[in-house]
Amino acid sequence: MPGVHDAMPGAHAPRLSPYAGFRFPAGTDAAGDCELALAQAAPMSLPLSSPPPSLPLPLNAEQRALLQRLTEGLDAATLWWVSGYLAGLASPQARGVDAVLSGATALAGMPAATNAVDASVDTLTVVYGSQTGNAKRVAERLFADAGARGLKSRLLRADAYPLSELKRETQLVVVISTQGDGDPPDDARGFVEHLLGRRAPKIDDLRFAVLGLGDSSYAKFCEIGRMLDARLAELGGTRLAALGEADVDIDTVANPWSESVIAALEALKPAAPSGSSTAGSIRTSIIDTSSAAAAPTAATRDAPVLAELLANTRLTGRGSDRDTRHLEFAIDPTALDYAPGDAAGVWPLQAPALVDAILDATGLDGDARIELDGHALPLHAWLRERRELTRLNRPLLKAHAERSDSARLAAALVDAEKTAALLQRTPLLDLLLEHPAAWTAEALVRALRPLAPRLYSIASSREAVGDELHLTVGHKVFEGRDGLRYGAASHYLATLKEGDAARLFIDRNERFRLPADPARDVIMIGPGTGVAPFRGFVQYRAATGASGRNWLFFGNPHFRSDFLYQIEWQKALKARTLQRLDLAFSRDSASKTYVQHRLAERGAELWRWLQGGAHLYVCGDATRMAKDVHATLLSIAQTQGGLDAEAAADYFIGLERDARYARDVY
Repeated sequence: MPGVHDAMPGAHAPRLSPYAGFRFPAGTDAAGDCELALAQAAPMSLPLSSPPPSLPLPLNAEQRALLQRLTEGLDAATLWWVSGYLAGLASPQARGVDAVLSGATALAGMPAATNAVDASVDTLTVVYGSQTGNAKRVAERLFADAGARGLKSRLLRADAYPLSELKRETQLVVVISTQGDGDPPDDARGFVEHLLGRRAPKIDDLRFAVLGLGDSSYAKFCEIGRMLDARLAELGGTRLAALGEADVDIDTVANPWSESVIAALEALKPAAPSGSSTAGSIRTSIIDTSSAAAAPTAATRDAPVLAELLANTRLTGRGSDRDTRHLEFAIDPTALDYAPGDAAGVWPLQAPALVDAILDATGLDGDARIELDGHALPLHAWLRERRELTRLNRPLLKAHAERSDSARLAAALVDAEKTAALLQRTPLLDLLLEHPAAWTAEALVRALRPLAPRLYSIASSREAVGDELHLTVGHKVFEGRDGLRYGAASHYLATLKEGDAARLFIDRNERFRLPADPARDVIMIGPGTGVAPFRGFVQYRAATGASGRNWLFFGNPHFRSDFLYQIEWQKALKARTLQRLDLAFSRDSASKTYVQHRLAERGAELWRWLQGGAHLYVCGDATRMAKDVHATLLSIAQTQGGLDAEAAADYFIGLERDARYARDVY
């Protein structure tokens, strides 16, 4: 495939599964608290980076600890400013702290400080809110294009945007995704609430544009983008471009929309005086530095690399109605380097059996060649490699209803609830079988959405596993009209054999990081496959000797068959790299117990940990679990902290702002 590296990692010896059945010792309350009382390890300060042996780190342990405390919780913008400040102090021309703070020392080649790029008449501000990185990617590309056109611009993540500057903005672009049931991404909640609230200022001088990202298989497609677009207009702003609404095939909408926005901005630029040069145009640096230029060989979304599968092990046992897999890949770290909290992007291939079934259902010839978007491929290749076959979307559903002349489909499309149910519960193959329609090969390829990569939280730490990358994958299997149906990526991964290769890239998640201070405690809430990143967290903290305590909440239906990584957690408890483990197996008792119930039971202790500076992480289902967990946390803040509802909400907003409360939910 284009963009895929041909080189394969070296052969590896076959492995035995480390996940054979394990049972806790007698007397352990497996369904409740599995705490092991442990003595605290000696505090340990880690260097910020590993210097070469010939160059000793010029900081002693106390200085390193002070530096870590100074930078704890600072966002990327502030870190850039601090770096410039320190460089200024080191400059031979520096005349002390006050001189540097006042900007008397010029720092050649250093990025502009945040407070040096206040909104001005000719400054474009690009703000993004992103849960999975797509909005961030689009915003970064628009920002780069604006700079290449000589437009003065700045790029900020929504939670780093100074809300007080909104009333002074003259050019604003917002790129934002919609999550779950019409929710903003975590990094944009404060930004969205401010804009929609009564404190939002009048912005009569503002020209703006909004691009919403979403998934048309959900009822509230691009809901947040629509709300912000309407609100900015209501507050007095003038649109630079109409609202953009991008489905999962993002670039087909985002690219032309971005071009139209930049063209509109260029039209606003005053004509340059005769004989003047634009060479001195200022373009500010990216405020969020998490996507600093990668090594030339690093994999990207558009240029993934092949990684060899070393192991594919089923984690769930006999009797489980779930098929959860543990996969291990050999990686080239120059191409697939990652940190705990990052996700792996997987480009799947559609199952051959599904492709054949769709060809049978449509009566189309799989060998028919179709030219589209500069590619000429047979129909079966389009379906297997480049088109989404497991998720319906609104345009496809509408097009099929027209072609099938189905009264039932037509009726469903005018009812929002029925439409949402069809989109969420009906596989494409079942739609084709139940409502036959006449499709041509080219029309079908055009109507189907491009295949998109899936993101999986990485379940390992390179400090523990070396040049490997591990995933925890829930194989999505459900009943269809005439047999089983599968999720595209999960089925692809579940059926890989040792020695096979998958196309991967790294999706960095700078908002889901372990604390810089290794002495900080961490609380991890990850039921089901949401436990994946926390396996990497515990591995990393064990490998680096972090002295902070680790507390994990895990849940699944059954203890005997669904306790993922149980041997590893037990070993971690005994090794004192995991101090507390609370379990909730919802189907093992008459009253269903979930992780939020364990949180409530441990509320007093959890509150003490938070008051002591602990960092809190949640990973897993966004529609139910994450909302129930957050509601429980709010309740704990009220009952244990004595806060009212508003103060409790503000408390956790503050934790988010300080990078002490992070969610990776989907």
